[in-house]
Amino acid sequence: MMRRRTTLLTGCTALALALGTTACGGGPVSAGGGDKALDGQTVTVAGVWSGSEQKNFQKVLDAFSAKTGAKTQFTSTGDNVSTVVGSKIEGGNAPDVVMVPQVGVLQQFAKKGWLKPLSATTRKSVDAGFAPVWKKYGSVDGTLYGLYFKAAHKSTVWYSPDALAQAGVKPPKTYDAMLKAGHTVSDSGLAAFSVAGQDGWTLTDWFENVYLSQAGPEKYDALAAHKLKWTDASVVEALTTLGKLFKDKQLVAGGQKEALNTDFPGSVEKVFGPEPKAGMVYEGDFVAGVAHDQFQKTIGKDADFFPFPAVGGGKAPVVSGGDAAVVLKDGKNAKAGMKLLEYLATPEAAAVWAKAGGFLSPNRKLDLASYGDDVTRATAKSLVGAGDSVRFDMSDQAPAAFGGTKGAGEWKLLQDFLRDPSDPKGTAAKLESAAAKAYQD
Repeated sequence: MMRRRTTLLTGCTALALALGTTACGGGPVSAGGGDKALDGQTVTVAGVWSGSEQKNFQKVLDAFSAKTGAKTQFTSTGDNVSTVVGSKIEGGNAPDVVMVPQVGVLQQFAKKGWLKPLSATTRKSVDAGFAPVWKKYGSVDGTLYGLYFKAAHKSTVWYSPDALAQAGVKPPKTYDAMLKAGHTVSDSGLAAFSVAGQDGWTLTDWFENVYLSQAGPEKYDALAAHKLKWTDASVVEALTTLGKLFKDKQLVAGGQKEALNTDFPGSVEKVFGPEPKAGMVYEGDFVAGVAHDQFQKTIGKDADFFPFPAVGGGKAPVVSGGDAAVVLKDGKNAKAGMKLLEYLATPEAAAVWAKAGGFLSPNRKLDLASYGDDVTRATAKSLVGAGDSVRFDMSDQAPAAFGGTKGAGEWKLLQDFLRDPSDPKGTAAKLESAAAKAYQD
């Protein structure tokens, strides 16, 4: 089960991970002050995080230890969380808590009978602090198993304020205005957009934003569940809209060929690196991490974003990703694991990582002042403010064979479409063929 780590990175700590930093396990943490209700107990946690993300999550675990007396042990699974957790369960060494990065994986775990339903205390916190959509994505067949602790905002277009100012362009409010602004930027000497076509997941994100805005949330949900076929006219329309951008050499830095040879970190470099090639790059809030850490850009001054604009007559989209905490039945200390989730559901826990940076919380009870900079605050406000109109990354909801595998399924077919966007209908038919096989399997 492959996953795109960069889709879930946020803030100014993302670079090392975006470039593939190796994972390392966390050691047991000693307890600090607090009521020591779990004194002497150890909670084992597994998740995809490594590097700075793991370090910052450890601060949250340390705060839990100080509060309860429990020790914690975090193990980084790498991207293959499904396989790693499955083998640990089979080996009789299941962790108590897993941070699951895909809706599809959470559903898979629940259907295999691996998960414990969340406690009444956690459910009460979710009802009070989270938009219902987050409860929906954490539930299977009406039972809540997953608590969304960390989120990503994937409807952000990042730009160089200098490049837009030089072209006399202001952040656009509609998709058509964005393309028009792109042509103005291009006329001033820079290409409009840097596109990371080498990483197929970025193209799925482009499609999802266009589709959510143009077709609306109901069709988005139906397509995500494959209750609507990819041959539907709404899919062809979204591909046609996207194709107009992809085939315009004024808009795409270096044209389609160069885009297909540009990975995600490279696409950020083309806008914020020492030799800019484009004025804008579309991707999630984690772009800020690369711009800041690799190119020393001050977020809000040298690098800023505008919301992905509305397409046609639709509303501006808000696409998200996230990591959900679940409790495994086979964990040696599942009861203490459930106490950890009760803590993670509080704004107190979210504030620990928010202060450290590289984090967004879907918990609307978290004070926005907890975030360290204005841009992150604005991103978090947009995510929370979107409420139930937020939609989870569609490809993360799909079977991995279709929505999450390099060189296959949606990733490859959208790369083929970027190479030659002349036949949206034909591409839709190929997407339907690949989806039908993956959803059937």
